[in-house]
Amino acid sequence: MGTRHNWVGYWRDAARPLEAMHARFVDHVYTRHSHDAYSFGITDAGAQGFRCRGAEHVSGAGMVMAFNPDEAHDGRSAADLGYHYRIVHLGPTLVREVLADAADGRSGGLPLFVRPVLTDPVLADALARLHAALVGGASDLERDELLTAAVVAMADRGATRAPRVRTLAGRAQRQAARRAHALLTEAGQETVTAELLAHTAGCSRFALYRAFRAEFGMPPSDYERQFRLRRARALLAAGATAADAAAATGFADQAHLGRWFKRAYGITPRVFQRGQA
Repeated sequence: MGTRHNWVGYWRDAARPLEAMHARFVDHVYTRHSHDAYSFGITDAGAQGFRCRGAEHVSGAGMVMAFNPDEAHDGRSAADLGYHYRIVHLGPTLVREVLADAADGRSGGLPLFVRPVLTDPVLADALARLHAALVGGASDLERDELLTAAVVAMADRGATRAPRVRTLAGRAQRQAARRAHALLTEAGQETVTAELLAHTAGCSRFALYRAFRAEFGMPPSDYERQFRLRRARALLAAGATAADAAAATGFADQAHLGRWFKRAYGITPRVFQRGQA
C-alpha cells in the first residue's frame, strides 16, 4: 500500500513475536518512537537518516541498522529520491530462545548492539535471506533455519555478547544428520517441525543444521524441498496439472512450485510435461 512515492509491505507471524516490513519512503517522516523488540534493517537503496543515542546516523545502501528493544529513534529520508529498506522485528524472548538453542541450552544474557549502523555484507545477506523467507511463503523449517542464522550472525558480529555456540563433530555429527535425514524421508509430504527434527537427532536445532549441511551438502529445508520437487515431478509425469501437483506436495500454489521447479531443473513444469514422448 502507499502513495505515488511511498509504499509499504508488511508481514507478521501469528504465533511468535516476529514481524517483517518492506518499504520505500520519499517524504515519510518517522516520529520518535521505540519497539519492544530487536529491530534489524537493511537499506537497499538511497539513504535513511535517524537520531539515536544522542547522535545523528545515516544508513546507506548495503548498510545494516540494529536497534535494541525500547531504544528510541526517529527516521527520515537522507537522499533526494528517498530510500528503500527491509526490516525485521524479533521479540527478546525469541532472540533468547534462538541463542539458548545455539548454545545447547546454556542461556546467557541478551545481546546489546552498541552501534546502530553496521557495514557488514555477511549480516546484510543473513537478514535479506530471512526477510525473503518470511514474506515469500517459505516452509516453517526454512524460516527457522534462516532465523537462527540471522540471530546468531547479528549477535556474533555486532553485539557486546557473542553467543558461545555448540556444534557436533565426528561420529556424533554423522549420527545426528542421518537420524534427521531418515525422519524427513519417512515423513514424505508431511510437515516436519524444527523441534521434532532436533529431538529425533538428539541435539539442538542449531547443531543439527550444521551437522546436516556437513553430511548432505544442504540444510534440512533444502532436502525437504528437494524431496517434494521429486514427488511433484513424478505427479506431473503421470499427467497431474501443475496446480494439483503443487497442492499435493506442499507448495503454496502453482507459481511457488514453478519457481522452485525451474531453479532445480532449469525448466518450468509446463516445458517438462510437453517434453514427454
